[in-house]
Amino acid sequence: MELEVAKKVFKSTDDLRTRLTAKYEESVRYYNNKNDITRDKGGQDTLDANGKNDELIRKADNRISNGYHRILVDQKAQYVGGIVPTFDVEDDTLNKKALEVLGDNYARIFNRLVVNAANSGTAWLHYWTDNEGGFHFATIDPAQITPIYDGSLEQKLLAVRRTYESLDTETGDTYIYDEYWTDTEAQFFKHQQGLGYAALEYDFRVPVFDITTASPLDNSNILKHDAGAVPFIPFMNNQDGTADLSRYKGLIDVFDRVYSGFVNDVDDVQQVILILTNYGDAGSADEFKQKLKRDQVLNLEKYDGSDQSGVDKLTIDIPVQARDDLLDRTREAIFLHGQGVDPSRVEMGTNKTGVALKMIYTLLELKAAALESEFRPGVSELVRAVLRYLNDGQSEKRRITQKWTRAAVKDDTEQADIVAKLANVTSDEAIAKSNPLVDDWQDELELRQNQTDTYDNQAARTDIED
Repeated sequence: MELEVAKKVFKSTDDLRTRLTAKYEESVRYYNNKNDITRDKGGQDTLDANGKNDELIRKADNRISNGYHRILVDQKAQYVGGIVPTFDVEDDTLNKKALEVLGDNYARIFNRLVVNAANSGTAWLHYWTDNEGGFHFATIDPAQITPIYDGSLEQKLLAVRRTYESLDTETGDTYIYDEYWTDTEAQFFKHQQGLGYAALEYDFRVPVFDITTASPLDNSNILKHDAGAVPFIPFMNNQDGTADLSRYKGLIDVFDRVYSGFVNDVDDVQQVILILTNYGDAGSADEFKQKLKRDQVLNLEKYDGSDQSGVDKLTIDIPVQARDDLLDRTREAIFLHGQGVDPSRVEMGTNKTGVALKMIYTLLELKAAALESEFRPGVSELVRAVLRYLNDGQSEKRRITQKWTRAAVKDDTEQADIVAKLANVTSDEAIAKSNPLVDDWQDELELRQNQTDTYDNQAARTDIED
């Protein structure tokens, strides 16, 4: 791609990138408990009993940020991704090889994908092979990704633009780097921060070697790859690709404001303002306070019986009941619109049946099901990428089945009863998959087969001895 074409492509996608980045950064702020109420304080909770110097009696300016967004996001991430989805390509050998390629980081990366999707609307996974031929995959900061789709109803991914900034340690300048990935190659560009696209240039970072002599040649800005597709996989949060925060941000802001106002009133109520009528001694307010502290008496002049001379107190009344009700209603609305489980509403110490437990998780299950339906194609695409890496000729045609298990409190007794009652009319594979004590159904089938073989061998030896 020529420089002038690259400039046009980047300029035309800048608006989309700016919108996506702004929404994601806002969600990340709330995820890190740096809500809007603390923006004037550098994103930190502050306790200041005298922050409003221009106010007479309401001087406190406490800013308390409440981390409900992180609670809801982590709750969904653990509910959906606490037990990583398993897959079956209908070939036991390939299943094992694919799991070996994905490695131990598969579960951790999957959990991060759920968090990123909740915060940005769409999480992104990048996969590649290193110089030694090893397969790698990792999550990419959603703020760096700008997808480019075709105009069809299927929304096929044509290319991905990845943008980030980095310090050039040789010159000390900060550069904006743009990568443009297609299904066959990646092209690299850069320009110095603050100079705009007029300064766009090729980024010659790709080493090139002579095939015959293996001697190094001039570096290139183009990297050829054999991934067979654009090596970026989208994982949408829901069918609209919207972030979770948009559903309840206003409610969190209300809770922060009311809660912080409550703390302010508690600070302010400790201040008592004396209103003096016909105080007999002249002097400043400081002199009055010193005299009151020393003598503990006031000299008031009263002229007749109708005189209103005296001392009155000006204090703040805190509407405790009204604020408690508002905080409770707001908290309830946060978990309602956030489709989460409010731990304070769950009765502890009582026996919960399977039906009752399902009712508790109803809203969370709705949200999780929406995410699962959008994540399934991404998981299948990752598995197909691994199969292509393993040189499986049927990678694009294979039927890939997935099993998603929720990490929720369950009544294992009911599940065990169901398995026991259906054992005689259900296949061993289905029983192994549904057994509440089994994490890996394939290992369970192997263990059962080994156990059966052992029993058969023992029985055979007994018959011979007899």
